[in-house]
Amino acid sequence: MPSPSAVSLYDARPFFEKALQHGVQHGIISPEKIEAMRVEGPKGLVQIARYFGNEFLRPELEKARDRMVNLISLYLESSCDGDVQRAAESLRDFSLLSRSKGGSDLLKALIAMPQNSHFGMNERGGFSDAHIPLLAKWSLRSFYDYQAEFARRSQVAQVVDAALWLAGELGMDADELEEAGKDAEAVIRTALLVAGSGRSKMPDWVGFEKMIAALRQKHGSVPAAWPLAVPKKLPAHLRPAVDVVRQSVLADAPKILDNALPVRALFDRNPAFMGRYFWIEDALAEVDHHERSASAAWHKLTGGNADDGSLLTLFLCLAAGAAPKTLLSEKSATALLRKIRKSGFHPALAQQYIVDHAPVQHQDAYASLWEAFVDEAQATLQSDAVHALNDALALLRRECHVT
Repeated sequence: MPSPSAVSLYDARPFFEKALQHGVQHGIISPEKIEAMRVEGPKGLVQIARYFGNEFLRPELEKARDRMVNLISLYLESSCDGDVQRAAESLRDFSLLSRSKGGSDLLKALIAMPQNSHFGMNERGGFSDAHIPLLAKWSLRSFYDYQAEFARRSQVAQVVDAALWLAGELGMDADELEEAGKDAEAVIRTALLVAGSGRSKMPDWVGFEKMIAALRQKHGSVPAAWPLAVPKKLPAHLRPAVDVVRQSVLADAPKILDNALPVRALFDRNPAFMGRYFWIEDALAEVDHHERSASAAWHKLTGGNADDGSLLTLFLCLAAGAAPKTLLSEKSATALLRKIRKSGFHPALAQQYIVDHAPVQHQDAYASLWEAFVDEAQATLQSDAVHALNDALALLRRECHVT
């Protein structure tokens, strides 16, 4: 017959009880110390019951007893690494209330740690009275629950601290990040891109777009090993968290460096990338950039000509569905008129073009100029009378630029 399997006994007693019994059995804790605990214990129960509720109700006192045992166990098991010998010596050398307070302090520190890496969703300033209901719940949780939550929150805190450090190097502080309300991982990803592009400030959208364009121009396609470096000054304890996020940026590299993907469409309109990277929201800067870009494009289109004749020639070409020009030859003007007779005259096309491309400060004036021209010229331009083509050409010589 095979030998019966060994049976392991699970000791479910509170760690405080294990340490106390070990201390008594091995002569670490004296009878005098036990007597001191008997005197000190009830005082601690009343204090805990008062802190969490009412010290005059029996159920509250019974719950306070459970909390006190749990808090002492938490502190002893945490500070002594589960060693009952060391825990017994701690009970010998210090009061019960100090061990209970030690457990309470551990839980307060845990509660004050960030629960997630989203800036704006975590309170700053440490433990406060508003957290007492949470402390009441945690004071009855097991040591293993504490360990698991502490490990999880420690990882989150490391990511948050890394984002704060990197953002600080790029000119942003904690208040600005909290106001922005983005994930710490997004801040780290952008900070790594900034470092990799040799820049020194956290970008707004305009700067972010230029940075991606520069990276694409520099690297072309994804290299075998994209040199996405972690800043050398980054504290050593933050490097593991940053390196994990760095791997996610490397995974994004094929899309980040793909010239075929418009930057705005990738980072701000693609569900997989929305919120994944960070830039400073500055609507005024974006509007100013748009206006300057629009002005530059408009200047290039018009050749710098802003007189009525040049503008009307441009608008007429657009309304006829032809390539925009500010100067027409007699031959091209005649061809344009024939095109209008054949395909129609569409003033709204020019009107929309003004809205989309003309400098904002001049749009009303340009629209009024065009509307006045259309009111006067539309009938002549679309007429099929015998002499209408000559009349229309004469109109263009007078109102537009025809050589």
